[in-house]
Amino acid sequence: MNVTICSRKSAEELLRNGFPPHAAVISFYDPPSRQRPTPVPLPNYDGKAARVFSVAVHDLDLTALPDVGLTYDTYLPEADALAAFIYQARADGLHILCQCEYGQSRSAACAAAILEYFDGTGISIFADYRYYPNQVVYHKIIDALIRRGSNEQQCPKAQ
Repeated sequence: MNVTICSRKSAEELLRNGFPPHAAVISFYDPPSRQRPTPVPLPNYDGKAARVFSVAVHDLDLTALPDVGLTYDTYLPEADALAAFIYQARADGLHILCQCEYGQSRSAACAAAILEYFDGTGISIFADYRYYPNQVVYHKIIDALIRRGSNEQQCPKAQ
């Protein structure tokens, strides 16, 4: 399974100079806040990526969630839809590119969850000094992947 972690800057560079063919993008961005009421425009993946899943999510740890009115249960409510997106991208043989602002926390957590769930190699992201995977993002995504996998095993396949 080919999973890449990148920052906004490196994603924009790829878009200019050789975006991976057959790629699905998971793009994390900052939701509006008092400091930044208008979100920064996302990289334009039109015509380059096979599909894109964009999600606004704060890059916070568990103890800071109440500061923005969130709990673990209300943080990243898109996790189940994201798990479905990941499963479909994998089934379609797409390269998965995880992108966030700096390519270190949210995107690294997403990549680690994907790699851990499907290949058992997510620890490689945590062990790489370039990354600081967001623990809450990691757990929300891996939990959603586990739920999705359990649901797929319980549903009989159509003949």
